[in-house]
Amino acid sequence: MEKVVLVTGASRGIGRAIAKLLAENDFKVVANYHNSEQAAIDLKQYLHNEGYEIEIFKADISKRDEIKKMIDFTIEKFGRIDVLVNNAGIDQEKMFQDISDEDWKKIIDVDLYSVFATTQEVVSNMINNKSGAIVNISSCYGVNGGSFAVAYSAAKAGVIGLTKSLAKELGPSNIRVNAIAPGCINTDMNAHLTKEEFDQIIDDTPLGRLGEGIDIARCVKWLAEDEFTTGQVISIDGGWR
Repeated sequence: MEKVVLVTGASRGIGRAIAKLLAENDFKVVANYHNSEQAAIDLKQYLHNEGYEIEIFKADISKRDEIKKMIDFTIEKFGRIDVLVNNAGIDQEKMFQDISDEDWKKIIDVDLYSVFATTQEVVSNMINNKSGAIVNISSCYGVNGGSFAVAYSAAKAGVIGLTKSLAKELGPSNIRVNAIAPGCINTDMNAHLTKEEFDQIIDDTPLGRLGEGIDIARCVKWLAEDEFTTGQVISIDGGWR
């Protein structure tokens, strides 16, 4: 039976690579986007032209009511949700003293609350089916912390705590919960880095290159299909850590 997967933040970067790889491997995909509508439309048209099944849905995943509409759409369209990939996120570089309450709330809402709320809305369907896989995209900063990224690091560390706790709670319902902690991935989120900064990251990475979205997508596919892995945080960072 083909699995149904919902991927948040799927119009660009890591999320796009995840949605594309899963669709190409016969998953039925619902790709969430918020601001990048044309990129989402392009992804849908490309995959449809290749004969794969994908729908797109606009939702601000920091808002519960929009999350509910997205979940309802997915279940009405495909009848169930087998896999949830909580990928959507934003980052911010600021000195700790300069982080405002508004900065903090925005990062926590998008990077941590969204994982909580989206997962909570999906879990009932998975429990009813006695099966499911949840993959949360954290960050190497969630594992190690990052200078000038306190809010982002805190939110991504929270994703890891949520993952480990929920894996224990949902295991008896045959629902697996894992997290991936990417290193520096070649996406728009890191486009602000200078060539010198990229060169330093590459020099500090034993495998000698930046990561690509497909590197994360392959791990997501494995976690979606594997049946005996849960509560894990997998660092995909080329050995950077």
